Amino acid sequence: MNMIQNETTAARADLLSMTFEELREFLCELGEPAYRAKQMFTQLHRGTSPDEMTDIGKKLKAKLYETSEYKLPSIRRKLVSSLDGTVKYLFALGDGNAVESVVMKYKHGNTICISSQVGCRMGCAFCASTIGGKVRDLLPSEMLGQVIAASKDMGERISNIVMMGIGEPLDNFDNVMRFLELVNCEDGLNIGYRHISLSTCGITDKIDILAKKDLPITLSISLHAANDEIRSSIMPINKKWNTSALLASCKKYFAATGRRISFEYTLIAGKNDSISDALELADLLNRNLRSRTETMPIHVNLIPVNPVEESGFATSGKKAVEAFASVLEKKGIRATVRRTLGADINASCGQLRREDEKNS
Repeated sequence: MNMIQNETTAARADLLSMTFEELREFLCELGEPAYRAKQMFTQLHRGTSPDEMTDIGKKLKAKLYETSEYKLPSIRRKLVSSLDGTVKYLFALGDGNAVESVVMKYKHGNTICISSQVGCRMGCAFCASTIGGKVRDLLPSEMLGQVIAASKDMGERISNIVMMGIGEPLDNFDNVMRFLELVNCEDGLNIGYRHISLSTCGITDKIDILAKKDLPITLSISLHAANDEIRSSIMPINKKWNTSALLASCKKYFAATGRRISFEYTLIAGKNDSISDALELADLLNRNLRSRTETMPIHVNLIPVNPVEESGFATSGKKAVEAFASVLEKKGIRATVRRTLGADINASCGQLRREDEKNS
């Protein structure tokens, strides 16, 4: 059971990080009947604090105040795109740290991109989230809280989750697995696993463990280069697990789950966006993931890099992006170019938090 620190008390039980069974056990330990868990669990997951609940008494509220904590992230900044309605939040956490979430609106529903850590230690050269390193992991309640707080603020249901915000989800493995369990719970937000995508830069030992859990989520791999030389220069994780090791884990993951993996490829002008890069990428994926007897589906999501002041990288031009995609398609690899949402509010993660840190 996750515990959190309060500035005026010792460690308190974290209500929103508890499973239904844990909440029931906790309430029984407080001398409350088991049915209280049913009363409270759904309300907690819909953003109602114990103080706001009308079906529990003052005595229980007093017990909960003394022994537990329930606190959603608060909105420090909110930006709304005038182009497409994308909403970007800078959420303040209980300890004063901040993380970002982005809600994107589609015809099929609202998708939120959430953070899994405060900062990141992966060091990817094109990413604003990693500047300054990792501060700490987020608790399951703090990940869940981003979904709840955004939904409450918008007054709309969020039906899809992308774990592609600040932080590396597989570097916070246990808390992320607990979050996935909680957000999928029928008595809670009830967001199905098939509506959740998890993105990783390639922590292969955790990918292997994830495969054994056989969760029907979508796994996205941040690849971003067609060879080890380029990938290591922009993604330090490649020095520990190179492309061969990473793709071997991807092949095992598909064999274990049958779930298609999406490969993310950020296009950086003059770095990895040439026709020869596209040919090399197609060869890398086909050679490592396909054979005469295996037809693993391969999808590459092309992402024109979002300029970050500290990186100095430039975005590939439209023609270069289209040419890159065309080469992959001709080599039997499905390629799509990620639609840019929230362009007028700089909706990629990490930069709003960075700006906030500079100004504080």
